[in-house]
Amino acid sequence: MKTLLTLILWCMLFVLCWPLAIALIFLFPLIWLLLLPFRIVGFTIEAVFKLIGALFMLPFKILGIN
Repeated sequence: MKTLLTLILWCMLFVLCWPLAIALIFLFPLIWLLLLPFRIVGFTIEAVFKLIGALFMLPFKILGIN
């Protein structure tokens, strides 16, 4: 459903303002590459917080306290 909505929005953008649509087609991969390091850092920080939370909850899980 999401891809269908995306396709409809792209078609509307192409009909209404085709230079902007073509520019976005070429710029989107560049923007994605620029934002990729931030996503990797975000995944790393999320994993570290989950690890810390699991370490703090480990004694309670061992004792069966929930």
